[in-house]
Amino acid sequence: MDAYRVLAQVSPLSYLPRLVLALLDLSYDTRVGRRRPDSLALCEEAVAVARTVDAAEPARDDLLYEALDACQRELYDVGRRAEGLAMRAEMLSVGRARAEPAGSDVVWGLRKWAAGCSEEGRYDEAADALGEWVAALLPRGLEGGSLTWSLVEWIAALDDAGRTDEALAAFESLIGMQRDEAAHDRGPVDCPFHSLIGYARMLDTRGRGRQAAAARQEALALLKKLGATGEGRSWSGYRESYWAVLLSCFGADRERPATGEPRPPRGAQPLDWSPDVRRRYYDSRVALRAEVDALTARAAVDPRHLAELVRLQRVLTVRSVVSCEHRTRLFWERARSLFDEGVDLARRLHRHDPAQGAPVLAEVLLERSAFHAAVGAFGPALDDFREALGHLGESG
Repeated sequence: MDAYRVLAQVSPLSYLPRLVLALLDLSYDTRVGRRRPDSLALCEEAVAVARTVDAAEPARDDLLYEALDACQRELYDVGRRAEGLAMRAEMLSVGRARAEPAGSDVVWGLRKWAAGCSEEGRYDEAADALGEWVAALLPRGLEGGSLTWSLVEWIAALDDAGRTDEALAAFESLIGMQRDEAAHDRGPVDCPFHSLIGYARMLDTRGRGRQAAAARQEALALLKKLGATGEGRSWSGYRESYWAVLLSCFGADRERPATGEPRPPRGAQPLDWSPDVRRRYYDSRVALRAEVDALTARAAVDPRHLAELVRLQRVLTVRSVVSCEHRTRLFWERARSLFDEGVDLARRLHRHDPAQGAPVLAEVLLERSAFHAAVGAFGPALDDFREALGHLGESG
């Protein structure tokens, strides 16, 4: 790298691109698998150098985008969020400049810009960016999962922006495509099952109970099919992550944070969150566990604490699942105990106050049903689902 710094002054056309790559390579210590203490300074230098690369250099846009991407990650990691978002805005500009001459609708940087806007509460901007991204991916279909993830992020951003009809229409499109994929054995059956549960939740929160009940009946039919035949064949990829993200997106942890506090972008996988938001989300589980334990002791004496206890325990469950779903099978046993704990608490609330407890118990049972389905335990999943429908006054 020191040699390239000198040579770049003598022959910038040849050595400025090499200097950018050397700076980025040095910012990550491959021997120990983590970033160096001075990685931010190295990435900032890489960006500065990349901006000076001659516009005629064919790889200039690629180099600048890569340098900006590395630098924004470092800025977010140290809490310099405004500067990180500015880097993402520049990444989007580079993406547009690159796409235009190529005649491509796929613009680099749209998803990262959208995630950054969503974390800052700029939901309309996030929804517009994701809508553009989804429109570019639609001709390719669901194969590979990229469009599926993008649709979920778009739905969540539309919902956060208060654009309910657009969010529901996008959800219906996603479910329709997943339904068609499953019917022609081009995709798993459990993905539309999980989507329908999330869709029904969104409908319920918008006072559209009849449509929500119909969605749950369709989900029940899919679950019965899974219980009878299984998936039919093995599907690799994103199915467990998809369930976990939908749980966080439309489950108990969907509440917005206090004004000015960044939040994870709903619908996005944790790897797509900014590092500081991801770290804060993961670390929150310790305080949540302590709060749940303290409230459990109070609820044992005074059952009026049960409703808040159930809510907090569900948030803890969701955050634990999202934080660890990609890990070993041991995690699934721990997750099972969290879902069981939630159902037990919801049953106590139902016994204490049947009117308040019935819909809450139904939600918790649906969440445990989806967990069982995600790990292939379709019998217990069906039992929980039918019981939940009973508490909602729907046939199972």
